[in-house]
Amino acid sequence: MKTRPYLAAAKHVMLGAAAASALCAGAAFADQPIVGLITKTDTNPFFVKMKQGAEAAAQKDGAKLLTAAGRYDGDNSSQVTALENMTTAGAKAILITPSDTKAIVPSIEKARKAGVMVIALDTPTDPQTATDGLFATNNFKAGELIGAYAKKALGGKPAKIATLDLAPGISVGILRHDGFLKGFGIKAGDPSIVCSQDTRGDQSKGQAAMENCLQKSPDINVVYTINEPAAAGAYRALQTAGKEKNVLIVSIDGGCEGVRNVKAGEIAATAQQYPLKMAAMGVDAGVNYAKTGKKVSGYTDTGVTLITDKPMSGVDSKDTAFGLQNCWGQ
Repeated sequence: MKTRPYLAAAKHVMLGAAAASALCAGAAFADQPIVGLITKTDTNPFFVKMKQGAEAAAQKDGAKLLTAAGRYDGDNSSQVTALENMTTAGAKAILITPSDTKAIVPSIEKARKAGVMVIALDTPTDPQTATDGLFATNNFKAGELIGAYAKKALGGKPAKIATLDLAPGISVGILRHDGFLKGFGIKAGDPSIVCSQDTRGDQSKGQAAMENCLQKSPDINVVYTINEPAAAGAYRALQTAGKEKNVLIVSIDGGCEGVRNVKAGEIAATAQQYPLKMAAMGVDAGVNYAKTGKKVSGYTDTGVTLITDKPMSGVDSKDTAFGLQNCWGQ
C-alpha cells in the first residue's frame, strides 16, 4: 500500500516540528549559565551551608552549578584541578574559598585569562586583587568584636591570654587574630599573651593546643579561638583540667553548634558570619556576568554579629535566640 502524499507531507511536518523543538531545547540548555563553587572541604558545616546557598541561588537563577572541594583544609592541588576542570566545562564564573591563598593565585589568573570571572568567598587571596571580587565577613572586625567583648568581660583583671590560631600564612586566620588584639587593646608580643598554638580550626587539635597551653601557663583566663570547633576542643581540655569555670572563651563562626555552646555557657561570645549569603550573592553575580558581561569588583561585606547571652556595655551584640535563627549547620 502506497503512502498517501498528504500523509507523507504531514509526517514530514511533524518530524520537522519535533526536530525544531529539540534544537530549541538544546539551545536553551547551551545558554544556561554555568557557575562553579570550590570550597576548602565538603565536611565543615560552614562550607556545607555555603553549598546549600549556592544550590538554592542557582536553582532560582536557572543556572547550572558545578561543585568541588579540597580533601582537607589546605589542599591546594584539588582546588587547582577543580579550577581547570570547571574552566574547561564552560563555567563563566567560579566562586572559591582558597585553601592556600598564595599558591592558588596562578591558577586563578589562568582562569581569568580564559574569560572566567573569579570571586573569592570568605577568604581573600594574597593578593586580594588576584580575584575579580571578594564576598566575605570582615574577619578583622569579627576578631575586633570578640576582643573588645573579652576585654570588657574580664572586668579589669590582669589578662593571661591563649590564642588558638589557624595556621601560618592564611589570611583569614591572620585577620581574625589581629582583630582580636586590636579589640582587646594590645599588640603582637604583648606579655599578656602567654601561649599561641595553631589548630587548623580542628576540634581535636584545639583540645591538644589548649592542653599544651595549660602546661605552659596554668593560670590562663582568656582563650581566643579561630573558630568554634577549636573553641569546643579548648573547652574540653579546660573541663578535663577542672578550669572551665574560670576561663573566658571567645570565638568566631556562628554555626548552630557553636551558638548552642554559647547558650550553654561553654563559649562566652562568638562572632557570627553568614556563608549562605556569601554563596547566594556570588551565584547571582556569576549569572549576571554570564548574561550581561558585567563583572563585580572589590570587596563586599556580608556582615558579622556578636552573639552572647551576657552582653557588655559598649559592645553591640545579639542574644543566642537571634543566633539560632540565623545560624548554619545542624
